[in-house]
Amino acid sequence: MTARIIDGNVLSARVRGEIADRAATLSARGVQPCLAVILVGADPASAVYVRNKVAACEKAGIRSLRFDYPQDAAPAEVMARLAELNADPAVHGILVQLPLPPQFDETAVLEAIDLGKDVDGFHAENVGRLSQNREAFIPCTPHGVMKMLESAGVAVQGAEAVVIGRSNIVGKPMAMLLTNAGATVTVCHSKSRDLAFHTRRADILVAAIGKPRFVTGDMIKPGATVIDVGINRLQDGPDAGKLCGDVDFESARAVAGAITPVPGGVGPMTITMLLENTVISAERAARSRQLASGT
Repeated sequence: MTARIIDGNVLSARVRGEIADRAATLSARGVQPCLAVILVGADPASAVYVRNKVAACEKAGIRSLRFDYPQDAAPAEVMARLAELNADPAVHGILVQLPLPPQFDETAVLEAIDLGKDVDGFHAENVGRLSQNREAFIPCTPHGVMKMLESAGVAVQGAEAVVIGRSNIVGKPMAMLLTNAGATVTVCHSKSRDLAFHTRRADILVAAIGKPRFVTGDMIKPGATVIDVGINRLQDGPDAGKLCGDVDFESARAVAGAITPVPGGVGPMTITMLLENTVISAERAARSRQLASGT
């Protein structure tokens, strides 16, 4: 068996085309979607992520604002900027790039973002709404995974799903989304005993543990769908410097029914869902403006 590849680049291009059409429609009505991004410090990876997000916005017809602060920035200064962006009706999405320097209380910063502009989906109320299967901004990476499963025709309802990783950004919201879609979900993590026992039961296996090539083919149920969320840069050996996921791709693809590659899998969909959340926020603002004007 050789697994079918779930290509995130292809799906992302299609969805971004749809997002650009929606953004153009809004702009024609006088509401241009706008995303504000705050970057604190000079972490190279964070700088790349922010640059990619800004570039993606421009291609989709979404206005982007970028605010850069030094590593030693005072939290009060950043919080004041958040208050300004919250109050600006022309800003529809606000993103604070994580991680933040140690002088910041990340929870307090995320909670300071207006709920209706929390396009990362990290605000506690959005998380609570997601847990109740109510309308909410969904964290971008898990949301992208659900889009990929849908596009690949993977049956989620009734499936056994295993999520490796319990982070607030990926693992926990991923488990909630799968549960809401009707899967029977097991969440595994660094304290789980006999991890392979759980993974071999999975019809859908989502790896988000942050360990390169950790999941091998002998841990996978034949025919399973494997979603690799990990992005790791190898440090040693003949592949040093190359990107890889949390799944050992070559051994896994010989067993799985479908699999996402790294790069070119989940990664492109994460930014895509950020763009979609921003457009959704702008669409809500346009409806509110229309209702206020009575037109």
